[in-house]
Amino acid sequence: MQCFPEELMPIFNEIEMQGTGLLPGSEQEALILSHARDSVSPERRQTACAQSESSVRFFQNAGLRFHAITAGPKDGPVVVLLHGFPEFWYGWHRQIEPLVSAGFRVVVPDQRGYNLSSKPAGVAAYALTELVSDILAIADQLGQDKIFLAGHDWGAAVAWSTALLHPQRIAKLAVLNVPHPAVMRKFLSTHPRQFFRSWYMFFFQLPWLPEALFSTFNFRLGARALLHSSRPGTFSAEDLAQYRGAWSQPGALTGMINWYRALFRTGVKFQDKNVRVPTRILWGERDDFLLSEMAHDSLRYCTSAELFTFANATHWLQHEEPDRVSQILADFFRA
Repeated sequence: MQCFPEELMPIFNEIEMQGTGLLPGSEQEALILSHARDSVSPERRQTACAQSESSVRFFQNAGLRFHAITAGPKDGPVVVLLHGFPEFWYGWHRQIEPLVSAGFRVVVPDQRGYNLSSKPAGVAAYALTELVSDILAIADQLGQDKIFLAGHDWGAAVAWSTALLHPQRIAKLAVLNVPHPAVMRKFLSTHPRQFFRSWYMFFFQLPWLPEALFSTFNFRLGARALLHSSRPGTFSAEDLAQYRGAWSQPGALTGMINWYRALFRTGVKFQDKNVRVPTRILWGERDDFLLSEMAHDSLRYCTSAELFTFANATHWLQHEEPDRVSQILADFFRA
C-alpha cells in the first residue's frame, strides 16, 4: 500500500512527467522522494493511507481514546485485527481489503500506548486485563455481543487472553506467531533456546534506556529489527516511513515498551486454561523470536483448533504471505 497525501502529489506528478534528472531508482532519487515524504506529518501520511480504502474512528474506554481504521459494510460481521510490537494498525493493512471483499466489517485499532491512541502513564495501565478491556469496549461500542478476533505478536497475546477470560464474546479466534500463554510461560522456564531468544523482554525491564536506544538515529534500531528478522523485501522504504511516524508520536515508545514491563510486574490468572472457541493458529516457521514447537503445544490447550504452518515465513507472517493469510482468515470466519 503506497500512500501519498495530496501535498506530495505535485512532486510525484512532476517526477513522473520530467523525472528527477537522476538515474531512476537510484539512491539519490530515493533520497529526494524520502525527503518529500518526510516533509508531511505522520498524522497526515497515515490519514492518506487510511482514506485510500477505509475511514478513521475513535473508541473510548475508561477515559482513554483509541484510534482505529474501519472498513467494510456496517452490517457485516465484525472482525477485529490486533497488531503487535513494534507495529500499529498498519501491520494489518494488507488484510483489510480482502476481508472487506469477503463481506466483513473490519476494525483495526492502534492499541493503547501505540501511535495515535492514548498512552496512559504507569506500567500497571498496560496489564493484560486492561488490554483485554479495550477490546471488549470496542465490541460494545460496535454493538457486538460477539466478534471475530485475530492478533499477531502482542496482539495475539491479547487475543488469546480475551478468549480465555471472556469466551462468550469471541465467535472465533485466530492467532499469528504467538503461543498460548501457558505454553509461553512453560517454554521460557524450561527451554534455554526460547529464554535466549526472548532476551529483549528482559532488556525492556530497564528504565529509559530501551527507549533511548530505540529512538537514536531516526529509529534505526527499530527499522533494522524489522528488516533483519524478515524476508528480504518484506518492508519497503514507505513501510518504514509509516512506522517511524508511529514511533515518533509523543510517549509512544514508553507506552509500547510498558507492555513488556507490565508482563513481568502484573499477573493475570486464567481460571480455565483451555480455549473453548474455534481457533486457528498461523505460524511462520522461520521466526527468530519464538520456537515453532510452541505452536504445536498450543493445540493442546484448545478444544477446537487447527494449525497452519508456513515453512518459508518469518515472524512477520501477514506481511510476507498476505494473500494466503487473508484467505485463511476469511475462510475461517466465514465458515
